[in-house]
Amino acid sequence: MAELGVAVIGYGLAGAVFHAPLVAAEPRLRVAAVVTSSERRAEQARREHSGARVVPTADELFADPAGVDLVVVATPNRTHAPLATRALAAGLPVVVDKPFALTAAEGEQMIAAAERAGRLLTVFQNRRWDSDFRTVRRLIEDGSLGAVRRFESRFERWRPVPKGGWREVGGAAEGAGILYDLGSHLVDQALHLFGPVAGIYCELDSRRDGVPTDDDAFLALTHVSGVRSHLWMSAVAPQLGPRFRVLGSDSGYVSYGLDPQEEALRSGRRPDGRKPWGTVDSENWGLLGTEGDVHPTPSEPGDYPAFYAAMADALLDGLPVPVDPWDAVAALQVLEQARSVAAAES
Repeated sequence: MAELGVAVIGYGLAGAVFHAPLVAAEPRLRVAAVVTSSERRAEQARREHSGARVVPTADELFADPAGVDLVVVATPNRTHAPLATRALAAGLPVVVDKPFALTAAEGEQMIAAAERAGRLLTVFQNRRWDSDFRTVRRLIEDGSLGAVRRFESRFERWRPVPKGGWREVGGAAEGAGILYDLGSHLVDQALHLFGPVAGIYCELDSRRDGVPTDDDAFLALTHVSGVRSHLWMSAVAPQLGPRFRVLGSDSGYVSYGLDPQEEALRSGRRPDGRKPWGTVDSENWGLLGTEGDVHPTPSEPGDYPAFYAAMADALLDGLPVPVDPWDAVAALQVLEQARSVAAAES
């Protein structure tokens, strides 16, 4: 079967560590082109994806998209919507890295552009395929927790000295700040599990010198279903809280640490099918139970490769895209309202 050619626009962390390796791991896809203005990254792309066309600008790609069946937008946040819209206008399906857009209105415009072009559009919410999140979803679905009452979720880091990249020193026009960076994942997970929200409370702070945007955030969501989600995002947490703490009417679940897939990809490991992928050692399993009676429960394996497997299914067999872009619009609406609430409180 012929492989579909994929163009990856942007070859920084998102493009080089996440998208390109996962595209290459899917037998029905191949990295056909890479767009990067960095000569160092261009050489890296040539080494890692032999045969891929490497060009310095998106203009050059769109001027000659021969051999490209899918575009991946893995560039800075402010460029997501413009590049995705250009790709759709060129007749190409698109995967957009998160956050999908800078505003919900911009996201709606992207979906309208996809509908006009008759092309597929989706967003890379890879954290839906994290080991711990898949475990939480299993415990909810099989009734182990009873009725969930409170969902606590954290992405915390200890980074007292900023690295200085645009995510830390950029402004709102660039989609900078930890609320959009990590909150895009946490809000998506909460909405995916518990549905729309009826109430939002948010605290945003800039704790480090030289960082003008938010680097410490708390978000409380009251879902229409009655579940309350408490979400923490921080670059200044000297001690990290649990990744998940889920409290139900019958039982609770607590887990620590991060899904192993990002570290594996950063270290050069690839999901090639020869070795288990995304598995969590038993000593790192989360604890399930009630006070005085808790026990480790097996973690579901993480499965980032499932995203591009589902994308290939959508392109070749007409199945749904892996993430509905309207889900991304719903998350952006929450993030926008959260920022407004925090501004009003300050």
